[in-house]
Amino acid sequence: MSDRYQDLAHNPIGKFLVKNLGLPNPPYLERYEGGPLVSGTVLTGSATQGPVAKAVTAALKSAKIDATGVRADSKKYKGLVFDATGIDSAAGLVALQEFFTPVLRQLASSGRVVVIGSAPEEAASEGAAIAQRGLEGFTRSLGKEVGGGSTANLVYLAKGAEKALETTLGFFLSPKSAYVSGQVVRLGTTGITTAKAPKQQDKPLAGKVALVTGASRGLGEADMRTLARDGATVIGLDVPPLEADLKAVAEDLGGTYIVGDITSPDAPALIADHIRTHHGAVDIVVHNAGITRDKRLRNMKAENWQLVVDISVGAPQRITDHLLEQGLINEGGSIVGIASIAGIAGNNGQTNYASAKAGVIGWIQSLADRVADRGITANVIAPGFMETEMVKTIPLGVREAGRRMNSMSQGGLPIDVAETIAWLANPGSNAVSGNVVGVNGQMLLGAS
Repeated sequence: MSDRYQDLAHNPIGKFLVKNLGLPNPPYLERYEGGPLVSGTVLTGSATQGPVAKAVTAALKSAKIDATGVRADSKKYKGLVFDATGIDSAAGLVALQEFFTPVLRQLASSGRVVVIGSAPEEAASEGAAIAQRGLEGFTRSLGKEVGGGSTANLVYLAKGAEKALETTLGFFLSPKSAYVSGQVVRLGTTGITTAKAPKQQDKPLAGKVALVTGASRGLGEADMRTLARDGATVIGLDVPPLEADLKAVAEDLGGTYIVGDITSPDAPALIADHIRTHHGAVDIVVHNAGITRDKRLRNMKAENWQLVVDISVGAPQRITDHLLEQGLINEGGSIVGIASIAGIAGNNGQTNYASAKAGVIGWIQSLADRVADRGITANVIAPGFMETEMVKTIPLGVREAGRRMNSMSQGGLPIDVAETIAWLANPGSNAVSGNVVGVNGQMLLGAS
C-alpha cells in the first residue's frame, strides 16, 4: 500500500510544510538491491583496542566491507562501529561521547551505527555491569537522533563469541536492516559461540531447505522469495482457500508446497510426511502464519480467543516438537517465530493477539535453550506497523498513527521482515539465538 504522505513530504510544498510545522518527515529508506553489502566506508573505534576491536576488523574484512580506524574530517561514512566492551565504569561511558560526537555529522544518509558491548550478566565487576547495561540507553536514544533513514543497534557478546560477528555486523551495516533500529541482539548467550561461514557468500543458504507457513501472500511470500534469493529450496504452507496463490509462489521459486490448516490434529504429521518424502529434512522453519480477531475483552468470544492463540503459538509449538522428535530439522538449523510489537507493548482490543504473540516470545526463548545442544538456533521477530493488504482495513487515523509513531515516520515493508529472517537463517548467525528482534522502525511509544 502506497504512503501518500511520504510522497507529499518530499515535494517542494511538502518539504516547506514539514520543516516549518514540525511535521513527521519520513525518509525514503535505502533497501538492499544486490551488489556489495555496504556502499561506502565504515569508521571503527574502540574504548580499549582489545581483542574485540581486532575481531571487528577481521569480520569487516571478511565481509568485504571497506573500513578504517582513522577519521578524516572531510569524509562521509556509511557506518560507524564502536567497540565498547572494555568500558568498565560509569565514568568510562564518556568514551562513547568522545568517539561519536565529532563524527555524527559525517554519517551519510541511511547510515548505520553499531555499538558492541559485553553481556552485562557476565560483567566482572559492578562498574562493568553499570557501563555495559548503559549501552542500551545510549543506543536506543541515538537511534532516535540520527534521522535520515539511519539506524543504531547494539550487539552484546557473550564470552568467546567475538569471532561470530561477521554476519550480524554485515546485516546491521547494510541496507538489509533498513527498518531495524534501537535493537539489542545477544551473541553466544545460549552457549553457541561459534559460527560456520557459508560456502557461498552471495548464496549463503545454498543447499538449505526452508519451510514457511502462511506463505501465499504478504510477509510469507516475501519470506519465501528472499530465502530463495539466498539459495534455499523453499516449502510453502497455507490454507486451502489460498492454494492457487501458494502454488504460484512455490512453483515460481522452484519449491514445493503443502495445503493444510496448521491447527488440524494431523497437521504435524502431514508436514513431516511432506518434508521426509520430498526433501529428507529442513534447515529453516519460519512460523509466519497468523490471524487477528480483534475485540475488546468484554466482547471477546471464546472461539476467537482460542483460534488466534492456536494459530500463532499453539500449532507452531506442536509442529516444531514433532519435527524435532522425528529428526527432521537438521543440526545447525534455524527456527524463527513471528511475534508482534503488540506482544511486547500491548494494544487496545487485541488481548488475544497480544497474549499469543507474547507467548511466541516465551516459547522461542525456552526452545532456544532446549535445542542449543544440536546447534539449532531459535529467534523471534516482532514486526511493528507493516505495509500489507491488512492495513487497508484499519481506520485512517489509526493507520496514520501506526505509520508515524516510530523513528522512521513510516510503516515497514514485508521485505524488511524477510531480510531479518534471512540473516537469522544464515549459518554465520549460528551464535544468534534466543533473541527478540523488533522490525518496527524503532517504535516511539512502548517497548522498541
